Amino acid sequence: MKNEDRIKVFSGGSNHDLFSEICRYLNVPEGKIMMTTFADGEIYCRIEESVRGRDTFIIQPTCSPANENLMKLLIIIDALKRASAGSITAVVPYFGYARQEKKATGREPITAKLVANLITTAGANRVVTMDMHDPALQGFFDIPVDHLSAIQILASHLLKRDLHNYVVVSPDTGGVHRARAFAKRLELPLAIMDKRRPEPNKAVIMNVIGEVSGKNVFIIDDMIDTAGTMVQVAQALLERGVKKITACCTHPVLSDPASERIMSSSITEIIATDSLYTVERKKKLPILETLSVAPLIGETIQRIFDKRSVSELFIR
Repeated sequence: MKNEDRIKVFSGGSNHDLFSEICRYLNVPEGKIMMTTFADGEIYCRIEESVRGRDTFIIQPTCSPANENLMKLLIIIDALKRASAGSITAVVPYFGYARQEKKATGREPITAKLVANLITTAGANRVVTMDMHDPALQGFFDIPVDHLSAIQILASHLLKRDLHNYVVVSPDTGGVHRARAFAKRLELPLAIMDKRRPEPNKAVIMNVIGEVSGKNVFIIDDMIDTAGTMVQVAQALLERGVKKITACCTHPVLSDPASERIMSSSITEIIATDSLYTVERKKKLPILETLSVAPLIGETIQRIFDKRSVSELFIR
């Protein structure tokens, strides 16, 4: 049976370009869905084709505006469930609220767990996401989670270059596992920034573990939000004799004033993926280069549909 006879792929509109690319990869038509907003801000959704017994997938990163895109995801899941879809997979390349995964002080919520509960309660049978802020968030779900990584995509792109005299840098100790995997694929040495964070979106560099003087560096992180930390890391590296600085990440969130900070810093290029909508971001940040995750997500969807291993995609 052809994909188009069984697989149905829909989108809540948070990243239509990625949605279209995934549908082309799978050779399936874009799912027909009508979404509108009432005068009071409430969201209305209607699935405009039969999904009875079909395996359905919703491409909906919960990026800015996070609350609106999250609500659209939940509403589409509910609509599919009530339309008797055979299975519902929420494909959330960028998982919003992932940074609120623990209580840092008293009387705080753990919003990442709340969002996981909402997606499950709405009726999703499975979640596909990519490079969550903390991989342990998979355990917040009571349904299967396929946690993808863009490390392979970023590394494959960089391996086309001359990597002589380069070092991979982790911007903090929490990202060492990610940076080590990245450095292993590139066959490069690793350095680690030791920092403390006195308040959100602000960090103080304490030390650099590893040899960086006279080197070019790739700083690797899961996301760049306001770029405060990334710019400070770049400045600390520059002061320690680094020549060229390239920042790599999966999710180019780039909330204001990220673009201005980066353009006035010593960072020469940003390499990221299209896990969230990047057209407007690239207009503000001309040094941003984006790599498509559509083939990876498309192949993951195909493997879920075929009941084949997803982890095999990451075996080198």
